[in-house]
Amino acid sequence: MDSTDLLIIGSGPGAVSAAESYRDNGGGGRVLLVTTDPDLPYFRPPLSKDYLQGESSADDVALHPQDWYTERNLEVLTGTSVTELDTTAKTAKLSTGETVDFATAIIATGARPAPIPVPGGEHALLLRSFTDATSLRDAAAKADSAVVIGAGFIGCEAAASLAARGVNTTLVAPDDVPQGSRLGPDAGVRIRAMLDGSGVRYVGGAGVTDIEPGTVTLDDGVRIDTDLILAATGIEQNSGLAESAGLDLDEGRIVVDEHMHTSADSVLAAGDVASAHNPTAGRHIATEHWQDAVDQGEVAGATAAGVEKSWDAVPGFWTTIGDHTLKYAAWGDGFDTAHLVERGGGFPDGGFTVWYQRDGVTVGGLTYNNDDDYDLAEKLVAGRKSPPA
Repeated sequence: MDSTDLLIIGSGPGAVSAAESYRDNGGGGRVLLVTTDPDLPYFRPPLSKDYLQGESSADDVALHPQDWYTERNLEVLTGTSVTELDTTAKTAKLSTGETVDFATAIIATGARPAPIPVPGGEHALLLRSFTDATSLRDAAAKADSAVVIGAGFIGCEAAASLAARGVNTTLVAPDDVPQGSRLGPDAGVRIRAMLDGSGVRYVGGAGVTDIEPGTVTLDDGVRIDTDLILAATGIEQNSGLAESAGLDLDEGRIVVDEHMHTSADSVLAAGDVASAHNPTAGRHIATEHWQDAVDQGEVAGATAAGVEKSWDAVPGFWTTIGDHTLKYAAWGDGFDTAHLVERGGGFPDGGFTVWYQRDGVTVGGLTYNNDDDYDLAEKLVAGRKSPPA
């Protein structure tokens, strides 16, 4: 039986951050990362932007070169899955047939794209992995037109990138304006303007009822002929391994404390697959952002090395739609009111901030061309303060 001090399951930002943090915090044992991905760890944010546009290569999106792992004595086993995790015996069975025993395991399996649940949904491309992005980029090189289904940030980024390549791109979503339900109508109007300025045609208030090769049918009967179809309709957590291992879950996410401990003493979890207690928020928070996965991975790695560290930051991320970058800091679990403030003449030449409140307290801030307000938003959210007058 093979043996390792730290077994990390996954190769996303949470996994790699955990490995690095373990070493930085004095962890000297063997570290083994096991991932189903055939590639070494890579940055996901560029996949829907620079890489899709054809402006960067595989080397550009690599998280680290091979030497980085070698120098830190980190072993990465690609193209391999953990099929069974025994938290009592502290063993993991691999798809290769091997069994690995471990002192500590960190589950950082992330999430996968949620296929669109309509007839013919299998004909739509998805975007999550480097393999997905390469398939999409290759298809875009031969396409004159594209339909992107879903106006989340990945959908908006990908639609703008396809349009930048000269592909006639239509974005279809149920909200009248992009993310109107999530971010409020004022923010949605600005995001719609960003898409318009990027050359994307937005079709709001529409659902997709059927997909055929080369055709998307909407719920009003309209058929859109297209060369390329991308479904960006959300994600599902890769928590099946944790569930079969008997770990506590909440709505498909592994429940962890602020130190990333799961319900099993020997197992930690971090990133998109986790619902982590945040002492600043005073409750469990689910995140789906790169930086939060990095932060939680740092905590998990430190915990595995025996160093006490807590995840107490306000979740936040950046998104770039065409030439426009939005920054968002928020707890992400709802608001009562959303108030937009124009800055420097307003969009597109100036900036804006949307302040989100619940019970009179700031719970989020969305900013454009306004880094001071982004920094302020993090402080107001963390301090449970009211937004500026």
